[in-house]
Amino acid sequence: MLTDELTPERIAELRSMTPEQKWRAAERLYWDVRRTKAVELHTEHPDWSEQEVQAEVRRVFLAEAMKQS
Repeated sequence: MLTDELTPERIAELRSMTPEQKWRAAERLYWDVRRTKAVELHTEHPDWSEQEVQAEVRRVFLAEAMKQS
């Protein structure tokens, strides 16, 4: 979806989504970004355990959320 161009048809499709559909799409995007961050951390720190990677993902996302408040 990130590589899709925002054509007039795509914009119309997005505008026609129900609030629930928009919420689910946003939720999928959120979890996709968290998974991508975990992969990045695994690549940067191959010696880290899965628990360490997930702890760092939580820390990064919490820090970002705190900046937004």
